[in-house]
Amino acid sequence: MKIPYITDSPRSRGIFDADHVYTALNHALKSAYVLTILLMVPFFLTGAAQGYWFTFMSLAALMLLADLGFSSLVLQFAAHEFAFLRFEEGRITGSEEHLKKLSTFFVFCLKWAFAILLLALPGVMLAGFWLLSRKASAVPWAVPWVLYVLGSALAFLNGTVLYFFEGCDRVGAAQKIRVKTYLVMTVLTCGGLVAGLGLLTLSFSMLAGSLAGGFLIVREFKSAMTDLLAHARTYVYSWRGEFVPLFRRYAVSWVSGYFIFQMYTPVMFRFYGPVEAGRIGISITLWMGIFSFAKIWVYVVTPKLNMFASMRQWRSFDRLFMKSLSRSCLTFLAGAGAVAIFFALAGGRFAFTKRFVGATSMTLLGAGWFLQNIIHSLAVYLRAHKEEPLAVPSFVSAVYVFPATLLCARFLPLRYFFLGFLSSYLWGLPWIANIFRGKRRSHEEG
Repeated sequence: MKIPYITDSPRSRGIFDADHVYTALNHALKSAYVLTILLMVPFFLTGAAQGYWFTFMSLAALMLLADLGFSSLVLQFAAHEFAFLRFEEGRITGSEEHLKKLSTFFVFCLKWAFAILLLALPGVMLAGFWLLSRKASAVPWAVPWVLYVLGSALAFLNGTVLYFFEGCDRVGAAQKIRVKTYLVMTVLTCGGLVAGLGLLTLSFSMLAGSLAGGFLIVREFKSAMTDLLAHARTYVYSWRGEFVPLFRRYAVSWVSGYFIFQMYTPVMFRFYGPVEAGRIGISITLWMGIFSFAKIWVYVVTPKLNMFASMRQWRSFDRLFMKSLSRSCLTFLAGAGAVAIFFALAGGRFAFTKRFVGATSMTLLGAGWFLQNIIHSLAVYLRAHKEEPLAVPSFVSAVYVFPATLLCARFLPLRYFFLGFLSSYLWGLPWIANIFRGKRRSHEEG
């Protein structure tokens, strides 16, 4: 069965179609937000306050840890149902059976997201108070921490809805909302830092951006959400049997991911205090910004990859993925080159460069994130099959990286702090690449 909307749409042909443009613009503004932090935080905050700023961000990622891969599954499952549907004037039309299933899945997603928040919100709040209170400091952090967690919770709800509609091939519309959200956050971050609000800047920008995002979601998708909720009231479909087994495997990968990517700033805060934690946090933020921009090429085609997988159009599936992967790697290398040139020219001329880690740590970190960019792309490819073959590699990597990082922090010079992070890819990438090759061979045989 051929679905013209997927295979023949002009939007799916160009390199710079609407989805790519808005996704690129979103990541450009996200990068501008990161750049604002990178440039302004060292000037307007003390070294200790900078440490709390980035520790906030790492601790709030526990909210994403509680997600346990749920958001990725939302996009994936929605795309598999939407492969037989389409948008017309703001409403979803097409196969009645798939429309009803999609409607019940939308309600299922909302209920699941609220359940996650009810469990995670108190835990994240208390975890922050436990860690942050262990270091005596004149930095007022308690109120900013509470507000930041509340803003992060609302952002999580917004993300669930946006991932759902991105799965429905509304990537451009969802990215447009994210663009406006990051614009709000960037403007408020600049204003708050200049006005001397300190850590409250981070909290207010997150809370205001999340509120703005919620308003924009309702305005953009009101008709579609109203129709989905109406259909769900007249049709019953249990997603647990199909969703939960795959979710369990995603959960292993997701929990492992926190220890692989988000633990470094809290660990440094624990062993060396807020100043060194600030250097670690701002350096990771720089490389994550480059990674975020590079993955645009794969992210924007993720719904289409899932649709091709649903329809078993393997040739189109593989061709689209390989193109996107190569562009993603080239984009990351371009960003890494720009960073290397900047720090080589800046040298010791600018005081704010001392707020980052040294050259050795920066190189280890950048190399690790480049390899992660490849693994992330391979994971998107593999998961488009409604499978999660990376649970075991992710778990083993976390089991390796967490103690390796603790040992590096305790016994090695600080410049080798990311040695455990990078070395995990030397055996992890070949393992995952082998799984990827096996899946591609199954396409050729099928």
